[in-house]
Amino acid sequence: MPAGLVLLGVVPMIAGAARVAELTGGAPITPGNARFFASPAPVLVHIVSVAVYCLVGAFQFAPGLRRRRLRRHRAAGRLLVPFGLAAALSGLWMTAFYPRPPTDDALVTGFRFVFGAAMAASLVLGFAAIRRRDVAGHRAWMARGYAIGLGAGTQVLTHLPWVLAGGLPSGTPRTLAMLAGWVINLVVVEWALRRRTPAIGRSPHRRPGFVDHPTPG
Repeated sequence: MPAGLVLLGVVPMIAGAARVAELTGGAPITPGNARFFASPAPVLVHIVSVAVYCLVGAFQFAPGLRRRRLRRHRAAGRLLVPFGLAAALSGLWMTAFYPRPPTDDALVTGFRFVFGAAMAASLVLGFAAIRRRDVAGHRAWMARGYAIGLGAGTQVLTHLPWVLAGGLPSGTPRTLAMLAGWVINLVVVEWALRRRTPAIGRSPHRRPGFVDHPTPG
């Protein structure tokens, strides 16, 4: 699973690295990147925090890490919460204050606010849950936050039909492609959480000494 999650985030991370190189390498200013040159700090924070969050977060889903290296799992979780919040909050800032790209309509802006706020809230709820020793709640909220954060990776796939046809969608098709990326990830997470619930309930059949640790974060 970690390898698959890393692969899903590769394209957005490459795009982010290209944006950093553009901003730090003196690339020409165009209508497409002018908003980033006018205020580069938020996008740089967003790119770095998303990269760390997605890469480190992917390995929180490895059962062996949770069971055999619990300290490492917890240390990674303490790193992921601030980086995840930085990713969500910088995304919300850019949505609020950057000029809207011409390919996006107002509905995409609304979705960015909704899912950005939901990601931040999921991280806060996940952290609060583990402070209460609510492992199941921690696992669920951290998984939801990660699913939203990795939405850009799935959006690469939902945009792929238009890319293969030689262009990029705009208007309603782009709105639906963006929404689908977040929704698909959340549906998969909810399915996985519910599929795991019966197994968690069968505690009498676990081998002695087994401890079930949280999945992400």
